[in-house]
Amino acid sequence: MQAEREMEEQLSEAAMNGSVTTLLGLLDQDPLLLDKIVVSCTSRNPLLASSMLDHAEFVGALLARTPQLASETDPDGNSALHLAAARGHAEIVGMLLSADPEMATRRNGDGRTPLHAAAGKGRAEAARRIVRGGPPGSAARAATDQGETVLHVCAGRNRVEALRAVVEEAGREVVEELVNRRDGDGNTALHIAVARKQVEMIKFLLTIPGLEVNTPNSSGLTALDILEQSPRGLRDLEIETALKSSGASLSRDIQSVPYQYDPILDAPRMTSPITTSRSPKNSPSLSTKKAPSKKWRSLRKPLSKKLSALKRPPVEADWLSQKRNSLMVVASLLATVAFQAATTPPGGVWQDDYKVDAYGNPVKEPHMAGTSIMAHIQRIAYGQFMIFNTLAFLSSLSIILLLLSGLPIKRRRWMWTQMVIMWLAITGQAITYFIALRNMSPADTRGMLKDVTDVSVVCWLCLMGIVFMGNVVRLCVWVLRKWGYLKKKENKDSDEDDEDKYGEV
Repeated sequence: MQAEREMEEQLSEAAMNGSVTTLLGLLDQDPLLLDKIVVSCTSRNPLLASSMLDHAEFVGALLARTPQLASETDPDGNSALHLAAARGHAEIVGMLLSADPEMATRRNGDGRTPLHAAAGKGRAEAARRIVRGGPPGSAARAATDQGETVLHVCAGRNRVEALRAVVEEAGREVVEELVNRRDGDGNTALHIAVARKQVEMIKFLLTIPGLEVNTPNSSGLTALDILEQSPRGLRDLEIETALKSSGASLSRDIQSVPYQYDPILDAPRMTSPITTSRSPKNSPSLSTKKAPSKKWRSLRKPLSKKLSALKRPPVEADWLSQKRNSLMVVASLLATVAFQAATTPPGGVWQDDYKVDAYGNPVKEPHMAGTSIMAHIQRIAYGQFMIFNTLAFLSSLSIILLLLSGLPIKRRRWMWTQMVIMWLAITGQAITYFIALRNMSPADTRGMLKDVTDVSVVCWLCLMGIVFMGNVVRLCVWVLRKWGYLKKKENKDSDEDDEDKYGEV
């Protein structure tokens, strides 16, 4: 037993050094030494170390005597082919595939094949050998446990040369099958390359025949959508030009709607024969039009809404998103201005403490450093200033909180509510401005300033009244149509649009 362990130690050392002479000497002593390693669960496979260290002659000697070693793996599931492919030893890769071609599709513990290992490391020649030496088409088609093909692996690590070798060796049929395949996250290789802004990879993918440049991912985004939503970079224009020259479009500009089977909409329908006034009354081809059943009447409105939703243009579908973005920008700006106005009020703050006079006597109106000068001199005006400034600040923060809360605030009614809050914030900011302006102006200009302020406030209130009354009228008209007091509009989707604006969540 001790002798066998010593021989295994010598064999492992020979594998590390690539000593074929030592290997042959050990086999002379025990011709079954390599066969024992195949059937043993504890022995170390010398093929793994020699394949990783690029000892081609040693590997050839092992495979000539015991080709079954090529099928053995380490505790992590890596075969000798995995290790040789990851290190880029193309000659050894060819030897191992000659011994067992099926190892080209064997997954390791991470769910990756030798081709994924070679492609991930950018070993172009090793990848070429695997595609060529494995079962026809199987090595290139193999995917990881996460659904990644070799194209996803190359795109994720920007291995252009490795991908070029795979595409050239795999053949057009296999490549056209893989180029539009999605991984477990629903992304194609093009989605990944665009997200990582790998210009050369993108340009190469666009040259592959059969690439569908507008294929959406699981989120419904095309490659151009991903580029548009990602942070801007120096080569964005180059990527956009390459994509658009290949026919790339944004998802909102693509009119086709993804097909989804609906058991109601897609149910088979019976068509009635067309009749004319010339047909006799008792003609057997004449069909009697039956009144719709209660079940169909109950389904008619949901069906019409579903059909109208499919017909709506992409611009209308983006209305809520555009409003949300606009509200977020304006609310952030107003909150910043209101915060700045509160921390630096008109007139500034006292720079020193003043509690006693030069003789040590308490003063009538003491103040402390950092407190507002306006609060000591013009208390009423300062109170008005802070009230309206706080109204603008809290209204803006309320809008930001609602937009970031994660609540399903998607209906137009909720968006109108947030817009009303925004009106309050803007009004509070405007009044704060006039209060500050009046109290910071010299006394000899206050008469003219009062006139300007009065006219401005009146114009502002008129504008607010017009906007408010316009929305009240719209709401009243919608309520009257909802309850049947007014006739609904004949143009399509009008009542559905109104319901989106004021309807329930």
